[in-house]
Amino acid sequence: MKRNATAIWNGTGKEGHGNLSTQSGVLNKTQYSFNSRFAEGIGTNPEELMAAAHAGCFTMKVSFLLVEAGFIADELETKCVITVDNGAITKSELTLRGKVPGIAAEQFAAIAENARANCIVSKAYNCEITLDASLV
Repeated sequence: MKRNATAIWNGTGKEGHGNLSTQSGVLNKTQYSFNSRFAEGIGTNPEELMAAAHAGCFTMKVSFLLVEAGFIADELETKCVITVDNGAITKSELTLRGKVPGIAAEQFAAIAENARANCIVSKAYNCEITLDASLV
């Protein structure tokens, strides 16, 4: 499997602007800039997209592992926060809230930890990955 995205940038790093497009078309010339990355400007940024990728991959992995264990989630919600310090991504914090009928909290925690360690995106990231998982 291969997936792709394209970035186009015009101008300097601080005053310039760019756009991102993805193979699926979900992002189609989506704006990004210095302000959307380092301030509160309109548009996306690489770190936000990394957070989305990690939240999405991890949550899907939890779902697969739940089914393997005989459970179907009513809902899984994951928030991911990417931390940048001194020009490096140093942490990815996953917070999972799950509604899973019939599962014990300990089994849910073990499945979530398995997903944290083994989802494709977790394996790609070279930073600390934390997890706070609970049933709601």
